[in-house]
Amino acid sequence: MINLDALPMRVGIGQFNELTDEQITFARQVGVQDVQLNLINPGTLPGEVRWEFQDLLHLRTRAEDNGLRLFALENVPFRFYDKIMLGLPGRDRQLENMQETVRNLGRAGIPILGYHWMPNSVWRTSVALPVRGGALSSAFKMDLAKDAPFTHGRAFTEDEMWANYDWYLDRLLPVCEEYHVRLALHPDDPPVPSLGGIARLFHNFEGFRHAMESHASPMHGLDFCHGCWSEMRGGAGVMEAIDYFGPQGRIFYVHLRDVRGTAEDFSECFLGEGNMNIFNVVRRLKRAGFNGVLIDDHVPHMVNDSPWGHRSRAFATGYIVAMVDAVNTLDA
Repeated sequence: MINLDALPMRVGIGQFNELTDEQITFARQVGVQDVQLNLINPGTLPGEVRWEFQDLLHLRTRAEDNGLRLFALENVPFRFYDKIMLGLPGRDRQLENMQETVRNLGRAGIPILGYHWMPNSVWRTSVALPVRGGALSSAFKMDLAKDAPFTHGRAFTEDEMWANYDWYLDRLLPVCEEYHVRLALHPDDPPVPSLGGIARLFHNFEGFRHAMESHASPMHGLDFCHGCWSEMRGGAGVMEAIDYFGPQGRIFYVHLRDVRGTAEDFSECFLGEGNMNIFNVVRRLKRAGFNGVLIDDHVPHMVNDSPWGHRSRAFATGYIVAMVDAVNTLDA
């Protein structure tokens, strides 16, 4: 198992749903070692109801055999825990499989599992918005989504969603503690109170504070998606969240992207053109004691880009590397 606490704040790559030869070469060429994979879509790992030990071990050793370090997996497929999130029949069996998935992550030496609490996923109302130079990005307008039909047959209240969340964490975190696997909670995206009839719990600071205080395990923390935190109040509150959760050691890793606007009306953009001064954000993270990995996230699609956005990812990763180098130099 990687000793995360012994490593400095650093830059990685992430949000790939597999680790191809091309992506391995890309990581080495942009000069990073840490890799995170987002496996919400089936394919890379074949499990129908859970992830198995040998598959996870092979994924880790594929990274290490190529000089990389697999520090986190993010987002099991929805079918692994959709009944848990909604409190539906069959959740007990899903819980058993999620507990075994965590055991297998620990046995395979993969230290972080990122997760979300959005049964109806990430929402955008536009996925081809022209931004700088004609690059294509995404956007969300609550006015266009507010009348969407129920995504799961009926409304699910905030109280229901909290009860389901508490039921799950009460039963999964002890396994995380036994097998030394950290659970990293991603914000709701977009961070609005409800979409498609389902209440969203993690759309503001209070939701995160309640979750961390109610399930106060050293294995429970944040996948700090800066873009989502920037969406929440048009950037207001980002620094306060870092100052609150950082010194507690609750920020496990960071998605470093940004947006213009607020949760009800925002567009994603290139780093340096959004709500926040990214240098100040990185500096605040370091001063708050953060020593994890920063990765790019939701990059715009540039001219002649690959389907996985290698050109825009190279820009974003280089930008983040420069910010980290500058912070380390000034605060040495």
